[in-house]
Amino acid sequence: MSKNQTLTLTLEDGTQLTGKSFGAHTDVAGEVVFNTGMVGYPESFTDPSYKGQILVLTSPLIGNYGIPKSIKNDKNLEESFESNEVQITGVIVSEYSDNHNHWQAESSLGEWLKKNNIPGITGIDTRALTQKIRTKGSLLGTITTDPKTKLDFYDPNEENLVAQVSVNEPVTYKAGEKHIAIVDCGMKLNILRSFLKRNVTVTRVPWNHNIWDMGIDFDGVFFSNGPGDPAVMDETVAIMQEGFKRKIPTFGICLGSQIMGRAAGGTTFKMKFGHRSQNQPCIDTETGRCYITSQNHGYAVKRESLPKDWKVWLENANDKSVEGIKHKTLPFFSVQFHPESTPGPTDTNHLFDDFVNML
Repeated sequence: MSKNQTLTLTLEDGTQLTGKSFGAHTDVAGEVVFNTGMVGYPESFTDPSYKGQILVLTSPLIGNYGIPKSIKNDKNLEESFESNEVQITGVIVSEYSDNHNHWQAESSLGEWLKKNNIPGITGIDTRALTQKIRTKGSLLGTITTDPKTKLDFYDPNEENLVAQVSVNEPVTYKAGEKHIAIVDCGMKLNILRSFLKRNVTVTRVPWNHNIWDMGIDFDGVFFSNGPGDPAVMDETVAIMQEGFKRKIPTFGICLGSQIMGRAAGGTTFKMKFGHRSQNQPCIDTETGRCYITSQNHGYAVKRESLPKDWKVWLENANDKSVEGIKHKTLPFFSVQFHPESTPGPTDTNHLFDDFVNML
């Protein structure tokens, strides 16, 4: 960490906060959001759902276990990270630890951010900053090397971020006899690992790729997580709706759940500050059971917009927002949270088994 260099966070409401620079010393702009997780920053920072966002971490100490080495498995997939690059635009922490200690660590967090040209600011009261975001909602912000610099604010939700983080062409990962299509909207790699671990062959396609013209008889279709506004995902919605007509088992996670809400005939809305944490309680309306879940989203399905043949399956115990929907008679279901975790609890990992059993 540089002892002399500083960076300034400027919010669209005029707030300016200056702290020490760690990571890249550069200017950026994005949407400022917060995450309350105490661990899992390598996984979170590489989650494509954070594309275009400046991430505020409420945990008071960040960086103490460094960054693990990049390891590829037998399918050439990253084992330590959730994509092949750092996806966040910038990071704000209260206290950064350059002195890291972990048996898997290859570098410090600051070194890793510099390598990936991502700025970090330490010495900011992140709890106070989070209270501001909770009160006013997610805010646009800039990070600049000079507090006098007037950088234009940038709202990442005004463009199709999914097109920036999806794969460019179809790729197949062979495993067992069952074969599913994954429509990649910015998928976390542990979703892919979770299916391969269950001996399911996967064909991963771009967000707007028409899987129905591929000449493959898929046993099921999965729609992944990803960044941005589901309202711009008309092409993906149409792909899912065709699957509904064919009554093919369909599963969605996070953005995939919002796409399912739209494909069902419902609508979505932007939440005030979203859910980005590893301890969100979700209640199964069928059993009354409460699961602790990992989440990262800024949009949700509007409950009252769902047609009568669909049901709210899971709901958030804190704010009653929709956390999962399913069709009342056909094999279509989705969840707003992340059953694959990484980071976070694995309480709902069984949902992958449930989907595989439908195939």
